[in-house]
Amino acid sequence: MTWKVLVSRSIPEEGIAMLREAGFKVDVNEEDRVLSKEELMKRVKDKDALLSLLTEQVDGELLSSNPDLKIVSNYAVGYDNIDVPAATRNRIVVTHTPGVLTEAVAEHTLTLMMAAARRIVEADTFVRAGKFKVWGPKLFLGQPIAGRTLGIVGLGRIGKAVARKAVNGLGMKVIYSHTREDKEFEKAYHARRVDLDMLLSEADVISLHVPFTDQTLHLIGKRELLAMKSSAILINTARGPIVEEAALVEALQEKRIFAAALDVFECEPKISCDSEAEVQLKDLDNVILTPHIASATTATRAKMAEMAAQSILDLAQGKTPENILNREALSP
Repeated sequence: MTWKVLVSRSIPEEGIAMLREAGFKVDVNEEDRVLSKEELMKRVKDKDALLSLLTEQVDGELLSSNPDLKIVSNYAVGYDNIDVPAATRNRIVVTHTPGVLTEAVAEHTLTLMMAAARRIVEADTFVRAGKFKVWGPKLFLGQPIAGRTLGIVGLGRIGKAVARKAVNGLGMKVIYSHTREDKEFEKAYHARRVDLDMLLSEADVISLHVPFTDQTLHLIGKRELLAMKSSAILINTARGPIVEEAALVEALQEKRIFAAALDVFECEPKISCDSEAEVQLKDLDNVILTPHIASATTATRAKMAEMAAQSILDLAQGKTPENILNREALSP
């Protein structure tokens, strides 16, 4: 049987080539935009597989609209864009691409941390504007990083990779907040497990690595920001809604924390949830903003494409995909 596959936006050719070489009919959205829900439902109507991106909301209505749909292969490690229980009810397998992007995201996290601490973006803008006239002893004073305390919120693959790089490369001390203790990690990196409140009060840098769920929505809000040191730096490369944007804007504007660096946003792709707000993230000098590119290396994105394609190939060949999220969808 020849499967029909919808790829919701163009991904690296490595993955698409795998599907075509298998003889599948592949429909790729070549436009550099997110399909509307109506467009997505129309194009997925006769497909056996959907290779989706985190920008697509794959809800119950879409999942039940096509009785032939067998798998949603998500080109991302996170899958909060997919209604997994609804997929299971419709006996549709859901997969994702974990592990492959760990090092890239960890690298980007450390890059943001260093850039925020040393005010790199501010300084670059200053120089480009022709304002650099003479060296000064107080010009763009930043925060030291070596030997400081890093607070990891969420000790998954990425959180551990960030800690490893920070300890081995920068001699940082690590504390972490997680649902379970990890004695092996603590021993390897001389780390301490603490509750979130203690982490916020002790850490010089707070890095977020939890998934987005109902429990982590606005995990960092006004109360949490007030608990941080005035010299603290907040990094978010996880999911935007984990941080309450309005509270962060207020904290940065009033210099209650030193800086923040964000690769994700609460109302993404909008940089500000309230376009009419008097002060928005983009107006502030003490925040660095990148457009959800933490995993954006050529090697990582190509491997993600291959993994997403392989999940579809495995299911088509009667195998259980390695990165399946809902094995119960395969149960008789």
